[in-house]
Amino acid sequence: MLAIIGGSGLARLAELHDTRREIVRTPYGDPSCALTFGRIGAHPVVFLARHGYGHTIAPHEINYRANLWALREVGAGSVLAVATVGGIRADCDPGVLVLPDQIIDYTSGRRHTFFDGADQQVTHIDFTAPYDAALRVRLLEAARRAGEAVIDGGVYGCTQGPRLETAAEIVRLERDGCDVVGMTGMPEAALAREAGLPYAALCVVANHAAGKGASRAGIAMDEIRAVLDATMRRVGRVLAQAAAG
Repeated sequence: MLAIIGGSGLARLAELHDTRREIVRTPYGDPSCALTFGRIGAHPVVFLARHGYGHTIAPHEINYRANLWALREVGAGSVLAVATVGGIRADCDPGVLVLPDQIIDYTSGRRHTFFDGADQQVTHIDFTAPYDAALRVRLLEAARRAGEAVIDGGVYGCTQGPRLETAAEIVRLERDGCDVVGMTGMPEAALAREAGLPYAALCVVANHAAGKGASRAGIAMDEIRAVLDATMRRVGRVLAQAAAG
């Protein structure tokens, strides 16, 4: 079963039918919301809204451990995550879809591992390639079938939030090699690796990052909402193709 995690602008998956919701309890507390089970075509899918169905959970307050544990517990075999980001690289304009292949983590204070506590053996996962290669190919092929252009590769810089970044911080991220910036990529990707769940992310560029392009003097939040409203329909088409394999 494929798991899909929806971010800002994707609290519900319109392509999902024959749906039912289930509350799942975990050793790490409650997930962001009840899981929604259904089908895309003939293919079983479980959907989770990362920020809750009412978009009430800030990035730094998301219970990432409970979310990934719950998805594994109900039988998910892989995870496709949709994330809203700001564009740093010149070709990462609003409305562009990006399939990152690397992450730089700038977050702090988040519960970032399942191997935590005196009763847990110290465990080091290999995180050289944070996104699953086969799942990335599956997404790229799904985008091709859906007729949607996707930038293949890029570095996701994950900041703490919930505030947006300063222009100087974006200069720093660009200098570090980041192509897009978001707030939810970590520890989600690392926890998926710890849980043994193949994981890939499809990023939706909602705006130019602070100090870049149209955001040179500031970021217009109403324009972000308009971009997401238009772009998430395209994302849905890609996810529908990905669910079909």
